[in-house]
Amino acid sequence: MKIGNLKLENPYILAPMAGVTDLPFRLLCKEQGAGLLCMEMISAKALQYKNKNTKVLLAIHPQEYPVSLQLFGSDPKIISEQAKRIEDLPFQILDINMGCPVPKVVKNGEGSALMKNPKLVFEIVSQLVKAIEKPVTVKIRKGFDDDHINAVEMAKIVEANGAAAVAVHGRTREQYYSGKADWQIIRRVKEAVKIPVIGNGDIFTPQDAKRMIEETGCDAIMAARGARGNPWLFRDIIDYLEKGILHEKPSLKEMTDMMLRHAEMHIRYKGEYQGIREMRKHVAWYTAGYYGSARMRQAVNEVESYEALKQLLADWLAYSEGGIKTYEKPIDHNEKYSIDQGVK
Repeated sequence: MKIGNLKLENPYILAPMAGVTDLPFRLLCKEQGAGLLCMEMISAKALQYKNKNTKVLLAIHPQEYPVSLQLFGSDPKIISEQAKRIEDLPFQILDINMGCPVPKVVKNGEGSALMKNPKLVFEIVSQLVKAIEKPVTVKIRKGFDDDHINAVEMAKIVEANGAAAVAVHGRTREQYYSGKADWQIIRRVKEAVKIPVIGNGDIFTPQDAKRMIEETGCDAIMAARGARGNPWLFRDIIDYLEKGILHEKPSLKEMTDMMLRHAEMHIRYKGEYQGIREMRKHVAWYTAGYYGSARMRQAVNEVESYEALKQLLADWLAYSEGGIKTYEKPIDHNEKYSIDQGVK
């Protein structure tokens, strides 16, 4: 699959998730075979004002190529100028966020609010494509709400203005992440445009990936919440779709080893104080569905050092040696997560 002049090794993509897809997590997903890694979304205005908090979001490592850097904003001039200013950074694709549903973003006319403004989308994409040489992609939703389902219209607009690909999340802004993603809107977009279409929404298993490709004809799939605490998802998708191999869930030992590696990377990247605190949510995602996970989620919130985390995981491993069990309640993949971090 090609996006502009960039050929991907495979069409299985890690979605941009603020507070999740930082450098350490992207590297882990790359190790598991992800064909494209999307960075956390970055405010074009924050770049303009040289907000110090954006510096860490711009970190890119050669081992993770190819990488997609995602900007959000609503001013075509600011977006295109800032994209041009950072174009020398080693990302391979520049993506525009038109799907974020968070109120503070939507209130500013950014993210999924752009789904209500086709004329502004026209200006943003046309000016951006003219400003930089790297491929430009756009991530959209089904529509803003059930009365405004316009993903097909938006996809045609971004294609006409030079976008190299479009990613479609099969939910409206009003849905957030509730209910089921409408994969038929992805199929309709695929039938309406010639640029690559990336399907997004409810990819939690290799079987989901296979069904989405079969039902929509999309050129690539993008995994988001299904990859939280599960970087193995990309290995699982590749082996299932290309070799017919269906892996079992990682063992408890594999899980704890991965969490410790993730924590070590976080600490090297952000320091122990911030790194350990950010690992708390990752530990909750990693352990979801395993025996003792409810107790683990409570305990990890008290952890303040790598050594304390290492001991906690060792205790949990010993406690949970019986294997994977269903815990007190089913895993809720529709649980909302805060993406306020990094949005200024």
